[in-house]
Amino acid sequence: MEQLRTALARRHAELARDIREDLKATGSERYADLAGEVNDSGDESVADQMVDLNAAMIERELGELKAVEAARKRFDDGEYGECIDCGVDIPFARLFAYPAATRCIACQSQRERTYAQGRSASL
Repeated sequence: MEQLRTALARRHAELARDIREDLKATGSERYADLAGEVNDSGDESVADQMVDLNAAMIERELGELKAVEAARKRFDDGEYGECIDCGVDIPFARLFAYPAATRCIACQSQRERTYAQGRSASL
């Protein structure tokens, strides 16, 4: 279990560093720098996509950071490694692959099937 605690601490540090760097880069990227000297609609579109992509990446990293912090708290509270849905122990191999896992494979699969059914393509 100490291996998992170390993996969580390492991932937390990596994510915090990545988020700081991404925020710093976002703050220093001006639209003019992204679009360049020629300012046509194609340039604007590319610049907008780059800004949106960077924002989405930061949002994903923040979500993972929150999950890692929650896992570290569960570790401290003695609840780490228990499935939040059924209460069984999450296998070590799953926790090793994804230390912030909150569900066993069976419950996670069921959750994904349930929520995937509600999604449909839309315009």
